[in-house]
Amino acid sequence: MPENSSLEPRNLTSGEVVDGIVVGGQKLLTGLWESIFNPWTIYQLVIIAFVYLVSWLISIRIEPKFEAWIRSLKLNAGFLRLLAALLRRTEWVLFVVLCWTAYQIVDANTWPWNTLILRIAYTLALAWLIINVLSRIIHSRQLSSLVAVIAWIVVALSLTGYLQSATETLDALAFNVGDVRISALLVIKTIALVLGLTWLATNTGNFVETRVRAMSDLTPSLQVLIGKLVKISLVVLAVVIALNSVGIDLTALAVFSGAVGVGLGFGLQKVVSNFISGVIILLDKSIKPGDTISLGETFGWIRELRSRFVSVVTRDGREFLIPNEDFITEKVVNWSFTDKLVRLDVPFGVAYDSNPHEVTRIAIEATQKIDRISTVKKPVCWMTEFGESSLNFLVRFWITDPQGGLTNVRGQVMLGLWDAFQENNIGIPFPHREIIMRTPVEVADPPSKKRRSPAAKRGD
Repeated sequence: MPENSSLEPRNLTSGEVVDGIVVGGQKLLTGLWESIFNPWTIYQLVIIAFVYLVSWLISIRIEPKFEAWIRSLKLNAGFLRLLAALLRRTEWVLFVVLCWTAYQIVDANTWPWNTLILRIAYTLALAWLIINVLSRIIHSRQLSSLVAVIAWIVVALSLTGYLQSATETLDALAFNVGDVRISALLVIKTIALVLGLTWLATNTGNFVETRVRAMSDLTPSLQVLIGKLVKISLVVLAVVIALNSVGIDLTALAVFSGAVGVGLGFGLQKVVSNFISGVIILLDKSIKPGDTISLGETFGWIRELRSRFVSVVTRDGREFLIPNEDFITEKVVNWSFTDKLVRLDVPFGVAYDSNPHEVTRIAIEATQKIDRISTVKKPVCWMTEFGESSLNFLVRFWITDPQGGLTNVRGQVMLGLWDAFQENNIGIPFPHREIIMRTPVEVADPPSKKRRSPAAKRGD
């Protein structure tokens, strides 16, 4: 209806055009042409084109600055992926904002039917922006496609005016559990809110955990403990907020949650035990990230403490995920519990004709030449035993990087001792064995086989 038209109904004659619609069938094409070139249709299209042009020009200027700013932020991967997805679509973010602003201004000064194209434009642009960003955040391609389909269905229902009817239909599909009414609409809202708020809480917790780990005043164990508590608290808070937002009374679920809790307690004893053990480990500071530990046949350094397990990386590059409970109930050797100085021993023996004083001096000098040997505590060498065939010694030295391996540094010390003894003509004996026979033994040559002559072979 045009802006200056009367609201009173009037009689229409055949072929008369009102609001671009032809009365009668003879001038249908003319009526459609006039409807397309209705002044307000042209105004809205011009406004949309102008808004997009302005958005594009602004995005060219501000996108490089925002990219440099985002690169300087030390955020976790989830937030960085979201900001990067929005940054690559800066013109569409601006277009949605400016188009919505233009729609509000025009809608306040004219009839609602004169702003239909503007409303459709910003609605479709907003839906496309949300779907495109979500497809970059969600890793699963199937889940991303499902979210896109649901979003476009909601947009189509909204533009056609059937969204309210669809909402009422979903709300009518319900059943009661005691005093709680559960409908299909409630389930959809709950899932959407729980997933969205849980994602936000998890990434916020990861960001806080990263910030806490950067605080050098806190011990590594306390950093991990604070980060885990904040992350778990945010996730629990997000679930509670989501349930309250959809109108679920948590007190009505108290009995049900208690029964579920008892069942989970019996079924997940090991999980709960590992979780509690992880908290104890963080509180008593028995191990921390970076420590070199031995547990059973596993030797390596701790890379990360988790709520259920401890990640231990060995020298061969394998990563063992050891349950927290094992660190509480079994014997653990922490090579760097108080400090990283670790003492190692290498035994060796030399021939009896060697001067033990020279051997001690040469062994200490050879050991000091190894790069990984600590200079804070110098190596020592002691004579330990008059052996059956050698003078036995023990060289002791210290290292400050046990995570670099123990066997390799022992091997380097042994090679250094070998080279030093060879240069100084010091022999390393090996045991000799003498066999005494109680009765005489006659040693005879093996009987030789007589070779037959060719003539004998021909006579056969």
